[in-house]
Amino acid sequence: MADLKQFAEQLVNLTVKEVNELATILKDEYGIEPAAAAVVVAAGGGEAAEEAQTEFTVVLKEAGASKLAVVKMVKELTGLGLKEAKDVVDSAPSNVKEGVSKEEAEGLKKSLEEAGAVVELK
Repeated sequence: MADLKQFAEQLVNLTVKEVNELATILKDEYGIEPAAAAVVVAAGGGEAAEEAQTEFTVVLKEAGASKLAVVKMVKELTGLGLKEAKDVVDSAPSNVKEGVSKEEAEGLKKSLEEAGAVVELK
């Protein structure tokens, strides 16, 4: 059983180029159509399967109609001084916070949107 597990691990770790080569070999030498090899990619093979994003950047796209409320919210959420928070809002689009978890990013986005800002997560 260990050999099958090792084989499965090798399949999952194939690069896109290797999956394409495997598809060609399967088709030419064994008569198996490439659609079967696509299952390997769909199962998480190599570079085709991007890892789930774990760090997000909260980007203030625009302050909206309630600029003062957004400045206050940026100040509160980031711990910046009033002038620095105003500079972030004035220079929109600008990063409010970088490298935060998905939950924190969504919370920041919700708070800023409630204050009237237009926010994007990257």
